[in-house]
Amino acid sequence: MNYSTLKKTAALSFASLMVAGMAHAQSDSTKTGSAKLFGGIGQYNTTSIGINVGVTDGLVPFSINTTNKFKVDLGYGASLRQQLSHTFSLQLDYLGGKVHGIDDAGTSKFGISEYKTSFNSGALSAVFNIASVSFLHRKNSVNFYTSAGLGLDFYKIKSNTLADGTVQTLPFGDKNVKELFAPVGAGVKFRLSDALALNLGYTVSFVQGYNFSGAHTYPTFSHYSYTYGGLEYTFGPKSKQNLEWVNPVAQMYDELYDAALRQEVEALKGRVANVETAVSDLKKDSDGDGVADQFDKCPGTAAGSVVDGSGCVIVFPKADTVAATPKGTAYSNIQFEFDSSVLRTSSYPVLDATSADLRSSGKGVEVDGFASSEGTAAHNLSLSKDRANSVKTYLVNSGVDAKKVKVKGYGETQPIADNSTEDGRVLNRRVQFKQK
Repeated sequence: MNYSTLKKTAALSFASLMVAGMAHAQSDSTKTGSAKLFGGIGQYNTTSIGINVGVTDGLVPFSINTTNKFKVDLGYGASLRQQLSHTFSLQLDYLGGKVHGIDDAGTSKFGISEYKTSFNSGALSAVFNIASVSFLHRKNSVNFYTSAGLGLDFYKIKSNTLADGTVQTLPFGDKNVKELFAPVGAGVKFRLSDALALNLGYTVSFVQGYNFSGAHTYPTFSHYSYTYGGLEYTFGPKSKQNLEWVNPVAQMYDELYDAALRQEVEALKGRVANVETAVSDLKKDSDGDGVADQFDKCPGTAAGSVVDGSGCVIVFPKADTVAATPKGTAYSNIQFEFDSSVLRTSSYPVLDATSADLRSSGKGVEVDGFASSEGTAAHNLSLSKDRANSVKTYLVNSGVDAKKVKVKGYGETQPIADNSTEDGRVLNRRVQFKQK
């Protein structure tokens, strides 16, 4: 097969692959995936192969070139790529072809007017997708990328013509030269389908030597460019998305608006509304006496009435009724239920008599609270103070001057009975009065 036939065959193959890619794109354009955020790379298709064909040239931008005329020749390549994230992948490349350089102006800065070199190279490159996260489109149709890598270039100098037209005896004879090279490139991919992409790119290969053109070009490294187009196919089941084309912004949006999640949120809102309604019912106090309706045994009490825990009005005795009160009732101990500071209704006669005496005599009183020994000492101390304050509140509400009533809590100290028995503990749950 001659060189012209090779060019035609490569061009025909490339055109056939493009047509096949378009057909695949039409049949697979509506496929959707079910990947989840933070679900790991295993839920995507990440391995792809590519083929490409293009033109090579010895001229590259931003560098000192061996020759100065744009003279293209055929290049061809293949790639194997592994996508590691939305924006980063590793790619193994093969590139082969010829480079033809001509010094059209006759300056022959390196002593040559024309050269032809064939090459075969392999390199491992890092590929970076640019702007792969889009806030404009759910799924990108175009991806831009850059790449940089390192590899080995095997080249053979086919001919080398000096400035005076003399064909030079090649310094390496008919041997292949092996040198390191660094390919640096940029390109753009067009999504034909989730699995197939059209790839257009430009790569400059910096050969870490000085003899690629057959002339010693020190201190300028040898170099050549490759402009190409190709197709890339990503392997994997259709149930998985191609990681290169996934937009994590759209994926996050879909997860937040997932139908099942929205149903759960709505159900939760309903439960919260029910709880709020129940709390409102618990707090409802139609007559404003401080006792919720569901616990109020005497609804409709007049505004400003002093009520007990069941919402019923407390009737305080007048001071002149003290004489009618049974002897010894006033200032008797006030008993409480276990772990409670709520006054018993049975304590009201003692409290009423005590209130009447304090109001008529103008005397002061110290209210001392106590607790039994169950629970921690700190809890019992707090409980004893609450019990003493309950008694003070009752006395003040009945007309006793608040300044005349002092409150102290002693916790489980100073028991008047044995805390090892229930009878003793009952007696220790108390409030005592000290007259001033």
